[in-house]
Amino acid sequence: MDNPSKILIIRFSSIGDIVLTSPVIRCLKQQTNAEIHFLCKSSFKQHLEHNPYIDRLWCIDNSVNEIISELQAESFDFVVDLHNNIRSQQIKKSISAPSSSLKKHNIEKWIFVNLGIDKLPDEHIVDRYLNTVESLGVKNDSQGLDYFYEKSAELSKPQDPYVAAVIGGQHDGKRLPAEKWIEIGSLLKLPLVLLGGNEDLNMANEITSKLSNAVSYAGKCGFFESTQLIEGSECVISNDTGLMHVASALKKNVISVWGQTSPRLGMYPYMAGEHSRIFEPTNKRTLSKLGNKKTRIHAMSSIDSNAIADYINSII
Repeated sequence: MDNPSKILIIRFSSIGDIVLTSPVIRCLKQQTNAEIHFLCKSSFKQHLEHNPYIDRLWCIDNSVNEIISELQAESFDFVVDLHNNIRSQQIKKSISAPSSSLKKHNIEKWIFVNLGIDKLPDEHIVDRYLNTVESLGVKNDSQGLDYFYEKSAELSKPQDPYVAAVIGGQHDGKRLPAEKWIEIGSLLKLPLVLLGGNEDLNMANEITSKLSNAVSYAGKCGFFESTQLIEGSECVISNDTGLMHVASALKKNVISVWGQTSPRLGMYPYMAGEHSRIFEPTNKRTLSKLGNKKTRIHAMSSIDSNAIADYINSII
C-alpha cells in the first residue's frame, strides 16, 4: 500500500516485549516518515516516553474503552498490532483502518514446551515484529534495539570495573539460584554488582554474605538506575528478563542464562555485544512458556558455573 501518514502501534506490555518493538518504531519512522503513535499500558509509559521516534504515546490503565473514542478521532491510516490479543483486536475493529498483526505461533510454542517437539520458526521475535510492516515496504535496518532513558546524576556507581548481574526474574524457573551466582562470582576476575528489586533482597543478601567481591544494588535503585549500572559495566550476566533486552539495546556483551524458558521461543538477546553468549542447563529440564512451573529440581541446577566464569574472564 501507499505510505500511510499516521500509524498506530499496539503493544500493551511487558518491559522486555516493549523494548523488542523498538526496531519497528525506528524503521517505521525513518522509512515512511509517518506520524507514529504507540499504545501501551500506563505502567510501561516510562519505557517509551523518551523515544524520539514516537510522536504521541497513548496509555490505558485497565480497559481500551478508556481511549477508543479518542483513537477513532485520530483517523489512523494503518495499525500495527504487536500484541494480537482480545484488547488489540477490539481496537482494530473500532478504528476500521488497514492493519497487520503479529503471528504468535502459539500452537508451535505449546508443542515445543509440552511435548519437546520443535516446530518453531528459526527467527527472533524482532523479525516477526518486523514482518508485520513488510507490506509498507519497511525493512530491517540491522541497527538492533533502542532504549532511551533519563540518567540519574545522583547515582553512586562503583569506581572499579565490574560485571553487572541481573539476579531477578518474573518467576522462579527463570532465576539462577543464589548458589550458582556464588559459584560464578567466586571465579570471576571482576566484582559482581547485583541488580534486582525488593523481591530479590533475600537472594542478594545471601550472595553478598558469601562473596567479598559482590555489592548489591537490589532494592536500592529503580529501573533507570539499574540501566545506568548496566551501561557502565564490563559485561552483563542476566536471567531472561527485561533488563536482558535493555542490555542488548545498549550493545553490552550479554551472558544470558536460561532455565524453564528457552531461547528457541525467540526472545534471546538481539544484536547485543559481539561477545554475547547463551548458557543453558546441561541436563534435560522442564520447560514452560513463562518459567512458572513448579518442579522438584530447579531448572538451572545443571548450569555450568565454571564455563560461565571462564568465558567472562576471557572477554573482559
